[in-house]
Amino acid sequence: MNTLNVKNHIKGWLASYLETSSLDGFIIGISGGIDSACTAMLCAETGKKVMLVTMPIRQTNSEFDRAKEQMTFMSNNYSNVTTLDISLTHIFEAIENDFPKQTTSDHLSMANTRARLRMLTLYAIGQSNRCLVVGTGNKIEDFGVGFYTKYGDGGVDISPIADLMKSEVFELAKELGVVASIQNAKPTDGLWEDGRSDEDQIGASYPDLEWAMEFQGNESTLSSHQKDVLAIYKRLNKVNAHKMMPIPVCIIPPNIK
Repeated sequence: MNTLNVKNHIKGWLASYLETSSLDGFIIGISGGIDSACTAMLCAETGKKVMLVTMPIRQTNSEFDRAKEQMTFMSNNYSNVTTLDISLTHIFEAIENDFPKQTTSDHLSMANTRARLRMLTLYAIGQSNRCLVVGTGNKIEDFGVGFYTKYGDGGVDISPIADLMKSEVFELAKELGVVASIQNAKPTDGLWEDGRSDEDQIGASYPDLEWAMEFQGNESTLSSHQKDVLAIYKRLNKVNAHKMMPIPVCIIPPNIK
């Protein structure tokens, strides 16, 4: 991939979209991961107003420290960047206190609640500052395995890196100069207190999933590992299809109305 050309193309796309939106800038949630860091750098490169927000909810120290390092680096190097630290732990705990026990004991449900609380925060702050909420999802997550929260990190105004595979995001991060601690960290969604990685949750690495997304050959020729990976990809692609397709609308025939 020609990372310089891709960087410049996305910068131009962001600037052009912002101009047509009649808003003033971009707001991005910074998680300590490669996708949000790369997206933030691309927005900052436009020269337009950029707000970076970290929203810890019982975050692991390593994730929070990486997010802070990236935000500090950017605020020191881009005059158009401002940063905010908003702890959402107490709000999340208030939700836990009022939710039914059946819900709070469902760990995936509560992990997704964290993501939706962060989306709410970004839109509130973004609207009051005339900023577009910028998505940080990549191609394999957004259109392959659906590895994101519906109306959480999937609730955004624009998605500048959604046509890049995860491996390409890592390439672009080098071109942009994302801090080394993030480039070297295992990808994680930051929704679990034990700091589990994306691979821990999915059961396959991103390079494997990218291979599966593009595979069109004869499955009988595959190794046992490749068959396992393809099965994981197909299962997640099917079960998460509801995230990747338009919301179903019940069309009422004219003769019924």
